Amino acid sequence: MCLAIPGKVSSIQEKSLLERTGQVAFGSISKEVNLAFVPEANVGDYVMVHVGVAISVIDEAEAQQVFEYLERMEELAELQDQSSP
Repeated sequence: MCLAIPGKVSSIQEKSLLERTGQVAFGSISKEVNLAFVPEANVGDYVMVHVGVAISVIDEAEAQQVFEYLERMEELAELQDQSSP
């Protein structure tokens, strides 16, 4: 199973095509991410990130939908924790 999380590209550093990295914001957290697999990504784009590597560019609507699903999952986890003895 592969889990990728959307993030917004806030800056890009281009040393070479294979060493292309950028700062990607995941809410209030920002991480350096390898952007070599998404040469079309620009500052302001949303990318799906798996294990520190951006694997695709997605539109903002799709990113927001994933954020909503993650929020719902957190709410379900909280409900399960409350019902445990």
